[in-house]
This record gives sequence, C-alpha cells and structure tokens, in this order.
Amino acid sequence: MNGAAAKCGGQQLGMSKAKTTGEKATATAESALENGAAALKTGLEKALKGYDAFVGYGKETADAVTKSATVAGKGMESINSEIYSYSKQSIEDAVSATKAVMGSKSVHEAFEFQSDFAKSAFEAYVAELSKITELSTAATKEAFAPFKGRVQAWLDTVQSVRVA
Repeated sequence: MNGAAAKCGGQQLGMSKAKTTGEKATATAESALENGAAALKTGLEKALKGYDAFVGYGKETADAVTKSATVAGKGMESINSEIYSYSKQSIEDAVSATKAVMGSKSVHEAFEFQSDFAKSAFEAYVAELSKITELSTAATKEAFAPFKGRVQAWLDTVQSVRVA
C-alpha cells in the first residue's frame, strides 16, 4: 500500500501545483483585464475631453461668425443709408440747378449757374466718397473684430488636447 499511497500523494501534489498555477493564471488574467479596462476608460475620458474642447472651439467660432455677420449687416445698412441720403440730396440739387439754369436771363448767367453747380456737385461727391470710405473701413474692422484671437484659440485648443 505504500506504493499506492505514494502514488496518491504524488497525484495530490501534482493537483495542488496545477491548482496553484491555475490560480496564478486566473489572477494574472484578471489583473490584465482590470488594467486593460482602466486604460480603455482613461483613453475614452481623454478622447471625450478632447472632443469637448473641439466642440467648445467650434461653438465659439460659430458665435464669432454670427457676431461678424450682424456687425457687417449693420455696417452695410449704414453705408446704404448714407448713399441713399447722398443720392436724394444730389437729385434735389440737380433739379434746383436745372431750374436756376432754365430761369436765367442770359447765356452767361446760365453758364455761371451750371459752373457753380458742377463745382459744388464735385465737392459733394468727393466728400461723400470720403464718408463712404470711412464707413467701409470702420465696418470692416468691426466685422473682423470677433475673429481676433481665433487662430490663437485654435492653437491653444490643439495644444491642450495634445497635453491631456
């Protein structure tokens, strides 16, 4: 029986080693699974933070476009209003000058009325061009103001995502 007992004891020892090896393998697999899940969770969190940063940048840029369009529209409105006022005044002046020329008593007097009108019309035209140029410049500066800093904001966003 001693031989049978030794054989049985050997089997138990082998089973014990197999059980220990199996437990170690199970523990290693569980540890790897936990580490993998943690790494996946961390990666997803970083990706979501990056996505949120880009969405925030996109929203801010959309707001800048909206503000710019609003300002540009108001600028065009003021330019159109100025052109309308000038055109109206120009037509009134032309009608008034025509009446003066038609009511003149001599050709010399008609020529003087016409010359005076041409001179004043040219001066008004030059002054109006200056006003429109100033309005256009101001409207352009105001329309582009919301975009100031958008490139730097983009670089900051990309850099913050890369670092995170």
